[in-house]
Amino acid sequence: MQEDDPKPVESRWIDIGANLTNTAFETDLESVLEQASAVGVQQIVITGTSVDESRAALALAHAFPNRLFATAGVHPHDARHWDAQCERELRKLMTDSKVRAAGETGLDFNRDFSPRPAQERVFEAQLELAVESGLPVFVHERDASARVATILKSQRHRLADAVVHCFTGDHDALRAYLDLDLYIGITGWVCDERRGQSLQQCIADIPDDRLMLETDAPYLLPRTLRPKPKRRRNMPAYLPHVGRQVAHLRQQSVEHIARVTRHNAQRFFRLPSDRVDNDPAASDQDRPGCC
Repeated sequence: MQEDDPKPVESRWIDIGANLTNTAFETDLESVLEQASAVGVQQIVITGTSVDESRAALALAHAFPNRLFATAGVHPHDARHWDAQCERELRKLMTDSKVRAAGETGLDFNRDFSPRPAQERVFEAQLELAVESGLPVFVHERDASARVATILKSQRHRLADAVVHCFTGDHDALRAYLDLDLYIGITGWVCDERRGQSLQQCIADIPDDRLMLETDAPYLLPRTLRPKPKRRRNMPAYLPHVGRQVAHLRQQSVEHIARVTRHNAQRFFRLPSDRVDNDPAASDQDRPGCC
């Protein structure tokens, strides 16, 4: 049963971070994917947060080729469980062509579910795996922007690329990440009138060619979504709603936001692109970084 009738397609989108292995999707994943396609969400990157979840994400990516892709990593919440076996398993997963980024990895000093020294050690270990595999890095950060930036700065010259997933910070954090030439992932946090004010104030400062969009489904349901879904889970089908909010705050068109974020995601994750995106005759205004 569908949660809501999706709105008609207005643009084409890529969701760079959805937790489709979550139990919230275990009974109706195909319907969830159909609803996403119906509103123009063409491709989705499934977030790997542990060895088991990364393995499950990869299996889904193989089940839906050219639509789903995966990351492989261990979330900082689980850093306390890291051992040599985790490292061996992740190294093996990263050799699969459907794995397009190392992570979710990083630091979370908000909840501290794992000791901070362990988080830093595991973050650095996964950066080494990213260097070894040539994959970009999918970074988690909460209340740890200065430390994340310091660790990334020491390795940035060796990394293919990195995105700060679900960025929720302020101007200072944003500037530190942009100085490292990182990508910035924006979720429905930008739709939250309570917690998202700092993000709303700096959203316009993200360069076009550093911006990407994600839902983090089933988490972070946009609070501005109307009507409210019957179920309180977020879905990739709600990504255009995030895009419209970002467009409003940046005073850009929805089509422009969809285009630049799609191009950025294709470049970062090396995703297959359609004929239009490959058209060499496209105008400069159709290219990322141009306004």
